[in-house]
Amino acid sequence: MKVSQRRESLYFFLFLAFLLEVVSRARLVSPLYFPPISTDVKTFFLLTIRGVLPVEILYTSARMICGLALAACIMIPLGITMGINRRAYNLLEPTVELLRPLPPPAIIPAAILFLGIGNSMKIFVIFFASSFPILLNTIDGVRSVHPMFVQTARSFGLSRYQIITKVVLPAATPAIMAGLRISLPISLIVAILAEMIGSVNGIGHFILRMQRTFNIPEMYAGIMMLGIVGYLLNRIFWRVDELLLAWHEGWKKAGK
Repeated sequence: MKVSQRRESLYFFLFLAFLLEVVSRARLVSPLYFPPISTDVKTFFLLTIRGVLPVEILYTSARMICGLALAACIMIPLGITMGINRRAYNLLEPTVELLRPLPPPAIIPAAILFLGIGNSMKIFVIFFASSFPILLNTIDGVRSVHPMFVQTARSFGLSRYQIITKVVLPAATPAIMAGLRISLPISLIVAILAEMIGSVNGIGHFILRMQRTFNIPEMYAGIMMLGIVGYLLNRIFWRVDELLLAWHEGWKKAGK
């Protein structure tokens, strides 16, 4: 994004914040439910300085990263296997298609039943929700590798393992990264949801607790922290994606 475009986005954001401030101050909406944005921002900074919000978001981020990393470590190799091995695909595809449509909230009660309300439950639910975008994108990425690349590698005497690591995996990396990027916000959303349903800490539990105790500015402060973290995670992943895929034609076109 160019500097001028970023400046325009900032101006628009500030305009929206000013509009919300005016609407609340003029009592066009109930200040009880929609406090002035200045009050929310002040509360946000106070809770951040005191360490309340950083601690809560740390719990959430740790669970999200563990669940997403577990999904990547399991689903990328599984996707490569299913992509190159028709027998493995035919064996596992019915199970994948059976589990994939299940909404993550639907498995939370079962996860609580077997795993309790500790970190294991939340990490499992995040893992479940993040797995299928990674798996399906990996399968599609592997299958989209041009057969000529594989045949050329074989003509040079490369083993099956070398073909996978030196030809198939690099060629499928853009699709795999796309799957990871799709799973990133999903993992954060599911982490918040799991904390709201069964947790004693985390930013999701904090937001729900503030709503139930009618600490509305604190609730909005938690939502603001969540939005900032989500934005930063997306920008960090975007940068990593750009660095890893600088050679890819899609990134070359995007950079023009």
